Amino acid sequence: MVRSPTVFPAEDFDSEADAKALREAFKGFGTDEQTVIDIIARRSNEQRRKIASTFKTMYGKDLIKELKSELRGNFEDVILALMTDPIEFQAKELHHAISGLGTDESTIVEILGVHNNEDIIKIGNAYEGLYQTDLETDIKGDSSGHLKRLLVSLANGHRDESDIVDEEAARNDAQALLQAGELLFAGTDESVFNMVLCQRNRPQLNQIFKEYENITGNTMEQAIENEFSGTLRDSLIQLIHCIRDPVDFLATRLHDAMSGIGTDDRTLIRIVTGRSEIDLEEIKNVYQAKYGKTLAERMDQDTSGDYKRALLAIVG
Repeated sequence: MVRSPTVFPAEDFDSEADAKALREAFKGFGTDEQTVIDIIARRSNEQRRKIASTFKTMYGKDLIKELKSELRGNFEDVILALMTDPIEFQAKELHHAISGLGTDESTIVEILGVHNNEDIIKIGNAYEGLYQTDLETDIKGDSSGHLKRLLVSLANGHRDESDIVDEEAARNDAQALLQAGELLFAGTDESVFNMVLCQRNRPQLNQIFKEYENITGNTMEQAIENEFSGTLRDSLIQLIHCIRDPVDFLATRLHDAMSGIGTDDRTLIRIVTGRSEIDLEEIKNVYQAKYGKTLAERMDQDTSGDYKRALLAIVG
Protein backbone atom coordinates (compact mmCIF):
# COMPACT_ATOMS: atom_id res chain seq x y z
CA MET A 1 0.00 0.00 0.00
CA VAL A 2 1.29 3.46 -0.92
CA ARG A 3 1.13 5.66 2.15
CA SER A 4 -0.36 9.14 1.73
CA PRO A 5 -0.43 10.74 5.19
CA THR A 6 -1.35 14.31 6.12
CA VAL A 7 0.64 14.20 9.37
CA PHE A 8 4.40 13.63 9.21
CA PRO A 9 7.11 13.40 11.86
CA ALA A 10 8.29 16.93 12.69
CA GLU A 11 11.77 17.76 11.46
CA ASP A 12 14.25 19.04 14.07
CA PHE A 13 12.04 17.40 16.70
CA ASP A 14 12.85 18.44 20.27
CA SER A 15 10.73 16.67 22.88
CA GLU A 16 12.05 18.87 25.71
CA ALA A 17 11.11 22.09 23.91
CA ASP A 18 7.64 20.65 23.13
CA ALA A 19 7.13 19.49 26.73
CA LYS A 20 8.14 22.94 28.00
CA ALA A 21 5.81 24.72 25.55
CA LEU A 22 2.89 22.50 26.62
CA ARG A 23 3.65 23.16 30.29
CA GLU A 24 3.56 26.90 29.57
CA ALA A 25 0.27 26.46 27.66
CA PHE A 26 -1.36 24.99 30.80
CA LYS A 27 -0.14 27.74 33.14
CA GLY A 28 -2.19 30.69 34.30
CA PHE A 29 -5.90 31.25 33.80
CA GLY A 30 -7.22 29.13 30.93
CA THR A 31 -5.25 27.10 28.41
CA ASP A 32 -3.37 28.20 25.30
CA GLU A 33 -5.26 25.79 23.01
CA GLN A 34 -3.47 26.95 19.86
CA THR A 35 -0.11 25.81 21.26
CA VAL A 36 -1.62 22.42 22.09
CA ILE A 37 -2.87 22.14 18.48
CA ASP A 38 0.41 23.37 16.97
CA ILE A 39 2.37 20.70 18.86
CA ILE A 40 0.08 17.66 19.17
CA ALA A 41 -1.53 17.84 15.71
CA ARG A 42 1.80 18.37 13.93
CA ARG A 43 3.86 15.53 15.38
CA SER A 44 3.81 11.82 14.59
CA ASN A 45 2.26 9.45 17.13
CA GLU A 46 5.72 8.21 18.07
CA GLN A 47 6.90 11.79 18.68
CA ARG A 48 3.81 12.59 20.79
CA ARG A 49 4.51 9.60 23.03
CA LYS A 50 8.13 10.75 23.36
CA ILE A 51 6.83 14.20 24.43
CA ALA A 52 4.62 12.51 27.09
CA SER A 53 7.61 10.57 28.41
CA THR A 54 9.81 13.69 28.48
CA PHE A 55 7.01 15.69 30.16
CA LYS A 56 6.85 13.16 32.99
CA THR A 57 10.65 13.19 33.42
CA MET A 58 10.80 17.01 33.45
CA TYR A 59 7.72 17.80 35.57
CA GLY A 60 6.76 14.56 37.35
CA LYS A 61 3.29 14.85 35.80
CA ASP A 62 1.30 12.68 33.40
CA LEU A 63 0.73 14.64 30.18
CA ILE A 64 -2.49 12.72 29.36
CA LYS A 65 -3.96 13.61 32.78
CA GLU A 66 -2.92 17.24 32.29
CA LEU A 67 -4.61 17.34 28.88
CA LYS A 68 -7.76 15.75 30.32
CA SER A 69 -7.95 18.37 33.06
CA GLU A 70 -7.24 21.29 30.71
CA LEU A 71 -9.35 20.42 27.65
CA ARG A 72 -13.06 19.78 27.10
CA GLY A 73 -15.52 18.13 24.71
CA ASN A 74 -14.71 17.09 21.16
CA PHE A 75 -11.45 19.06 21.23
CA GLU A 76 -10.28 16.94 24.16
CA ASP A 77 -11.34 13.77 22.30
CA VAL A 78 -9.29 14.70 19.20
CA ILE A 79 -6.16 15.48 21.21
CA LEU A 80 -6.45 12.32 23.34
CA ALA A 81 -7.00 10.22 20.19
CA LEU A 82 -3.78 11.66 18.76
CA MET A 83 -1.92 10.88 21.99
CA THR A 84 -3.05 7.22 22.07
CA ASP A 85 -1.14 4.35 20.49
CA PRO A 86 -2.99 3.72 17.16
CA ILE A 87 -3.67 0.02 17.84
CA GLU A 88 -4.86 0.72 21.40
CA PHE A 89 -7.10 3.51 20.06
CA GLN A 90 -8.83 1.11 17.65
CA ALA A 91 -9.31 -1.41 20.49
CA LYS A 92 -10.96 1.32 22.59
CA GLU A 93 -13.21 2.28 19.69
CA LEU A 94 -14.29 -1.34 19.26
CA HIS A 95 -15.03 -1.60 22.98
CA HIS A 96 -17.19 1.52 22.80
CA ALA A 97 -19.01 0.15 19.73
CA ILE A 98 -19.77 -3.11 21.57
CA SER A 99 -20.46 -1.88 25.10
CA GLY A 100 -22.50 1.27 24.41
CA LEU A 101 -26.29 1.37 24.28
CA GLY A 102 -26.98 -1.12 21.49
CA THR A 103 -24.22 -2.36 19.20
CA ASP A 104 -22.61 -0.03 16.64
CA GLU A 105 -22.11 -2.64 13.90
CA SER A 106 -21.02 0.00 11.36
CA THR A 107 -17.99 0.90 13.48
CA ILE A 108 -17.10 -2.77 14.06
CA VAL A 109 -17.26 -3.52 10.31
CA GLU A 110 -15.28 -0.34 9.53
CA ILE A 111 -12.43 -1.14 11.93
CA LEU A 112 -12.22 -4.86 11.14
CA GLY A 113 -12.76 -4.26 7.42
CA VAL A 114 -10.05 -1.68 6.79
CA HIS A 115 -7.27 -3.24 8.89
CA ASN A 116 -5.11 -6.16 7.76
CA ASN A 117 -4.79 -9.48 9.61
CA GLU A 118 -1.67 -8.46 11.50
CA ASP A 119 -3.33 -5.28 12.80
CA ILE A 120 -6.58 -7.09 13.66
CA ILE A 121 -4.61 -9.58 15.79
CA LYS A 122 -2.73 -6.69 17.47
CA ILE A 123 -6.03 -4.87 18.10
CA GLY A 124 -7.47 -8.07 19.61
CA ASN A 125 -4.43 -8.42 21.89
CA ALA A 126 -4.66 -4.76 22.95
CA TYR A 127 -8.40 -5.23 23.61
CA GLU A 128 -7.71 -8.17 25.90
CA GLY A 129 -4.98 -6.23 27.72
CA LEU A 130 -7.30 -3.26 28.29
CA TYR A 131 -10.51 -5.09 29.23
CA GLN A 132 -9.41 -8.54 30.51
CA THR A 133 -11.79 -10.21 28.07
CA ASP A 134 -11.26 -11.16 24.46
CA LEU A 135 -12.84 -9.34 21.53
CA GLU A 136 -14.54 -12.46 20.17
CA THR A 137 -16.28 -13.16 23.51
CA ASP A 138 -17.60 -9.60 23.67
CA ILE A 139 -18.84 -9.71 20.07
CA LYS A 140 -20.59 -13.04 20.76
CA GLY A 141 -22.22 -11.58 23.87
CA ASP A 142 -23.44 -8.51 22.02
CA SER A 143 -24.73 -9.91 18.71
CA SER A 144 -26.61 -12.96 17.51
CA GLY A 145 -27.26 -15.26 14.57
CA HIS A 146 -25.54 -14.78 11.23
CA LEU A 147 -24.44 -11.22 12.07
CA LYS A 148 -22.55 -12.60 15.08
CA ARG A 149 -20.82 -15.17 12.83
CA LEU A 150 -19.84 -12.48 10.33
CA LEU A 151 -18.33 -10.20 13.01
CA VAL A 152 -16.53 -13.10 14.72
CA SER A 153 -15.05 -14.18 11.36
CA LEU A 154 -13.79 -10.63 10.73
CA ALA A 155 -12.36 -10.38 14.27
CA ASN A 156 -10.26 -13.52 13.78
CA GLY A 157 -8.09 -11.95 11.06
CA HIS A 158 -7.98 -14.99 8.77
CA ARG A 159 -8.30 -13.23 5.42
CA ASP A 160 -5.94 -14.37 2.66
CA GLU A 161 -3.57 -11.41 2.16
CA SER A 162 -1.87 -12.39 -1.08
CA ASP A 163 -2.59 -10.42 -4.26
CA ILE A 164 -3.06 -13.58 -6.31
CA VAL A 165 -6.19 -13.73 -8.48
CA ASP A 166 -7.42 -17.12 -9.64
CA GLU A 167 -10.15 -16.57 -12.23
CA GLU A 168 -11.41 -20.15 -12.23
CA ALA A 169 -11.66 -20.18 -8.42
CA ALA A 170 -13.45 -16.80 -8.62
CA ARG A 171 -16.02 -18.27 -11.04
CA ASN A 172 -16.53 -21.24 -8.70
CA ASP A 173 -17.03 -18.93 -5.72
CA ALA A 174 -19.44 -16.74 -7.69
CA GLN A 175 -21.41 -19.88 -8.62
CA ALA A 176 -21.38 -21.01 -4.97
CA LEU A 177 -22.74 -17.61 -3.86
CA LEU A 178 -25.45 -17.83 -6.50
CA GLN A 179 -26.41 -21.35 -5.35
CA ALA A 180 -26.44 -20.19 -1.71
CA GLY A 181 -28.55 -17.14 -2.48
CA GLU A 182 -30.63 -16.37 -5.52
CA LEU A 183 -30.91 -20.00 -6.70
CA LEU A 184 -31.67 -21.46 -3.27
CA PHE A 185 -35.35 -22.40 -3.19
CA ALA A 186 -35.94 -21.66 0.51
CA GLY A 187 -34.02 -18.84 2.19
CA THR A 188 -30.28 -18.18 2.00
CA ASP A 189 -27.23 -20.19 3.05
CA GLU A 190 -25.51 -17.32 4.88
CA SER A 191 -22.47 -19.42 5.82
CA VAL A 192 -21.27 -19.46 2.18
CA PHE A 193 -21.36 -15.65 1.98
CA ASN A 194 -19.56 -15.46 5.32
CA MET A 195 -16.81 -17.87 4.25
CA VAL A 196 -16.13 -16.18 0.89
CA LEU A 197 -16.28 -12.55 2.09
CA CYS A 198 -14.14 -13.12 5.20
CA GLN A 199 -11.44 -15.43 3.79
CA ARG A 200 -10.58 -14.40 0.22
CA ASN A 201 -8.10 -11.62 -0.55
CA ARG A 202 -9.33 -8.24 -1.86
CA PRO A 203 -8.27 -8.67 -5.52
CA GLN A 204 -9.80 -12.17 -5.56
CA LEU A 205 -13.06 -10.85 -4.05
CA ASN A 206 -13.25 -8.09 -6.66
CA GLN A 207 -12.83 -10.78 -9.33
CA ILE A 208 -15.59 -12.83 -7.65
CA PHE A 209 -17.90 -9.78 -7.71
CA LYS A 210 -17.13 -9.35 -11.42
CA GLU A 211 -17.81 -13.02 -12.17
CA TYR A 212 -21.06 -12.87 -10.20
CA GLU A 213 -22.22 -9.88 -12.25
CA ASN A 214 -21.25 -11.68 -15.49
CA ILE A 215 -23.29 -14.74 -14.52
CA THR A 216 -26.38 -13.01 -13.07
CA GLY A 217 -26.45 -9.44 -14.41
CA ASN A 218 -26.74 -8.31 -10.77
CA THR A 219 -24.07 -6.58 -8.71
CA MET A 220 -23.03 -8.28 -5.48
CA GLU A 221 -24.75 -5.43 -3.62
CA GLN A 222 -28.04 -6.13 -5.45
CA ALA A 223 -27.74 -9.81 -4.53
CA ILE A 224 -27.27 -8.86 -0.85
CA GLU A 225 -30.28 -6.50 -1.01
CA ASN A 226 -32.39 -9.32 -2.46
CA GLU A 227 -31.27 -12.04 -0.06
CA PHE A 228 -30.69 -10.37 3.30
CA SER A 229 -32.47 -7.90 5.55
CA GLY A 230 -31.87 -5.60 8.51
CA THR A 231 -28.51 -5.09 10.15
CA LEU A 232 -26.92 -8.14 8.52
CA ARG A 233 -27.77 -6.76 5.06
CA ASP A 234 -26.39 -3.32 5.98
CA SER A 235 -23.20 -4.83 7.43
CA LEU A 236 -22.59 -7.00 4.34
CA ILE A 237 -23.11 -4.06 1.96
CA GLN A 238 -20.73 -1.98 4.06
CA LEU A 239 -18.14 -4.79 4.03
CA ILE A 240 -18.42 -5.16 0.23
CA HIS A 241 -17.88 -1.39 -0.19
CA CYS A 242 -14.80 -1.66 2.05
CA ILE A 243 -13.49 -4.62 0.02
CA ARG A 244 -14.08 -2.88 -3.32
CA ASP A 245 -12.32 0.35 -2.30
CA PRO A 246 -11.28 1.03 1.32
CA VAL A 247 -10.39 4.68 0.59
CA ASP A 248 -13.74 5.41 -1.07
CA PHE A 249 -15.44 3.59 1.81
CA LEU A 250 -13.74 5.82 4.41
CA ALA A 251 -14.49 8.98 2.39
CA THR A 252 -18.16 7.93 2.37
CA ARG A 253 -18.06 7.25 6.13
CA LEU A 254 -16.72 10.79 6.68
CA HIS A 255 -19.42 12.25 4.45
CA ASP A 256 -22.16 10.32 6.27
CA ALA A 257 -20.76 11.42 9.65
CA MET A 258 -21.33 15.05 8.66
CA SER A 259 -24.62 14.77 6.75
CA GLY A 260 -28.08 15.08 8.24
CA ILE A 261 -28.88 16.64 11.61
CA GLY A 262 -25.93 16.76 13.96
CA THR A 263 -22.47 15.29 13.44
CA ASP A 264 -21.23 11.80 14.28
CA ASP A 265 -18.16 13.26 15.97
CA ARG A 266 -16.84 9.90 17.14
CA THR A 267 -16.61 8.54 13.57
CA LEU A 268 -15.18 11.83 12.30
CA ILE A 269 -12.46 11.85 14.99
CA ARG A 270 -11.68 8.12 14.60
CA ILE A 271 -11.14 8.27 10.83
CA VAL A 272 -9.33 11.63 10.71
CA THR A 273 -6.91 10.80 13.54
CA GLY A 274 -6.65 7.07 12.76
CA ARG A 275 -5.78 7.57 9.07
CA SER A 276 -3.71 10.77 9.44
CA GLU A 277 -0.39 8.89 9.22
CA ILE A 278 -1.65 6.30 6.71
CA ASP A 279 -3.82 7.51 3.81
CA LEU A 280 -5.80 10.61 4.82
CA GLU A 281 -4.38 12.57 1.86
CA GLU A 282 -5.84 9.99 -0.54
CA ILE A 283 -9.15 9.96 1.38
CA LYS A 284 -9.28 13.77 1.00
CA ASN A 285 -8.76 13.51 -2.78
CA VAL A 286 -11.49 10.90 -3.16
CA TYR A 287 -13.82 12.93 -0.92
CA GLN A 288 -13.41 16.04 -3.06
CA ALA A 289 -13.91 14.14 -6.32
CA LYS A 290 -17.00 12.41 -4.95
CA TYR A 291 -18.73 15.28 -3.16
CA GLY A 292 -17.51 18.38 -5.01
CA LYS A 293 -16.20 19.96 -1.83
CA THR A 294 -12.95 19.56 0.08
CA LEU A 295 -12.99 17.68 3.36
CA ALA A 296 -11.64 20.82 5.05
CA GLU A 297 -14.51 22.93 3.64
CA ARG A 298 -17.05 20.43 4.92
CA MET A 299 -15.45 20.33 8.39
CA ASP A 300 -15.35 24.11 8.45
CA GLN A 301 -19.15 24.12 8.02
CA ASP A 302 -19.84 21.26 10.40
CA THR A 303 -17.55 21.88 13.38
CA SER A 304 -16.46 24.88 15.43
CA GLY A 305 -13.92 26.35 17.82
CA ASP A 306 -10.78 24.54 18.95
CA TYR A 307 -12.29 21.24 17.78
CA LYS A 308 -12.49 22.58 14.22
CA ARG A 309 -8.98 24.07 14.38
CA ALA A 310 -7.54 20.75 15.56
CA LEU A 311 -9.27 18.75 12.80
CA LEU A 312 -8.17 21.23 10.12
CA ALA A 313 -4.57 21.10 11.40
CA ILE A 314 -4.63 17.28 11.01
CA VAL A 315 -6.33 17.32 7.60
CA GLY A 316 -3.91 19.96 6.30
